[in-house]
Amino acid sequence: MTRPAVSRRRFLHVAAVAAGATAVPRPLRAQPKTIKVGVVSPITGAMAEVGGDCRLGAQLAADAINTAGGIKSMGGARLELLLADSETKVEVARSEADRLIGAGAQILTGGFHSAHVAAISSLAQQRRVPYVIDISGVDAITANIAKSVREGQQKVQYVYRNFPGLTIFGRNAVKYMTEIFREAGVSPKRVVVMYSNDLFGKNQSAGFEAAVKALSPGFEIVEMIPYPETAADLSTEMARAKALKPDIIAPVTRPVTAILLLEELAKQRVDVMGVISPGAPGLYEPGQIRQLKELIEHVMDAAPWPNYKSAATQKIAAEFGKRSNGRYFDASGAYAYEAVQVIGDVLERAASTDPDAIVAAIKKTNFAGGVTVSNGPVVFNEVGDNPNASTAMIQILGQKPRVVWPRDNAEQKFVFPRPKK
Repeated sequence: MTRPAVSRRRFLHVAAVAAGATAVPRPLRAQPKTIKVGVVSPITGAMAEVGGDCRLGAQLAADAINTAGGIKSMGGARLELLLADSETKVEVARSEADRLIGAGAQILTGGFHSAHVAAISSLAQQRRVPYVIDISGVDAITANIAKSVREGQQKVQYVYRNFPGLTIFGRNAVKYMTEIFREAGVSPKRVVVMYSNDLFGKNQSAGFEAAVKALSPGFEIVEMIPYPETAADLSTEMARAKALKPDIIAPVTRPVTAILLLEELAKQRVDVMGVISPGAPGLYEPGQIRQLKELIEHVMDAAPWPNYKSAATQKIAAEFGKRSNGRYFDASGAYAYEAVQVIGDVLERAASTDPDAIVAAIKKTNFAGGVTVSNGPVVFNEVGDNPNASTAMIQILGQKPRVVWPRDNAEQKFVFPRPKK
C-alpha cells in the first residue's frame, strides 16, 4: 500500500511540533521591567559598619516592595538595587555614583558621610538623576542646590532629603537636654563641645552652638574643641576639656574617634554629670559598645532613630537582626530603609521613570508609612528637606541603645546624672 505524499509545509509543521516537545521552550510571558536604584554606601574603610547597615536597610525595603507586588502603576516593576562601595572616600563616592548612573540607575540614594553626599548631590544635579538622600544632616547640601534653581542657574532640583537637617538636630538637642535636666531636678551649667573637624562635625557643632544661643537654656557652651576626623590620640584635647571643669561633655564624633574619646575621658578621670551628644554616629554602634563596655554606659545621643513603638518597625528590626547576624536596627538601617520606602511611594505616583516626572511626584510626597521617630508624614519643602524629620534622645542602658526622650517615644526611663564609678 502506497503512503500518501507529505507536502513540504506539512513536514516542516510536524517537525517543529516534535522538536517543541523536547527542545524549544514555550514562549515567555512579558515580565515586569525593573527599575534600577543606585545605592552608594561606605562598605569598607572607617565607616564600614554603618555602611553595611545602610545597605541592608535599603535591601530590606526593596525586598518588601517587590514582595508586595512591585510598582503597580508600572505593571509590577521590581526595584533592582545597584550597589556601590564608597570606601569611605569622597572621590570614590562620586565616581561610584557616576558608574551606577552609567549602569542605568534611574534614581539614587545612600551616601551617609556628608562630604560624600555633597559630592553625589552635585553629580546627580548635573546628570539629571533624582537623588533621595537617606542620611546626611548638613543643611547647605540641599539649600545650595535649591538656591541655584531659584536663581535660574538650573531648571529643576533633583536632590531631596528625608533625614533631619542640622538645624533640627541642634534645636532638638537643646530642647531635650533642658527637659531631661528639669525632670531630673538638676542644673548643669558648663558644656564643652568636642567635635570631629570634618564637614559634618563643623556644621553639627555650629548648629548646636547656634541653638544654645538662640534658646538661652540654663547652660552655656564654655569651649568648642575640634580634633581631626582621623585622630589617633585625643589626650591633649581631653586634657583641655578637663581643665574647663565641664558639667557636660558634648561630643560630635565618628565611630572610630568615639572610642578614643570615651577611653580618654575615663583615663583622665574627667568628672562630669554626663556625656550627651547633640547628634552623632559612633555613640551607639554595636562595635563601639562591645569595645567600650561600661565606658559607654549612660552616654546619651540626640540622634535620628527608629520608632520602636511601631509594631511594623519591630518586625523589620527582627528581620534585620536575622540577616545581619544579630545586629540591631538603628538610625543607619532605618533611614536607608525609609529612603527606599519613599522612593517606592514616589515611583508609584509618578508611574514613570522620567526624571522630571519623578521630581514632580517627590514634591507632592505625603508618606505616612515610615519607620523613624518623626513629627508627621514625610513631606518635602521648597528647599528639598523633610521638615517632619526629627530625632530622639537615646541612652546606652544595659549595653543597648534605648529611646529615653521625648516621653511619648521613650522605651525606658533615662538615668541622669550618670552614676559615679
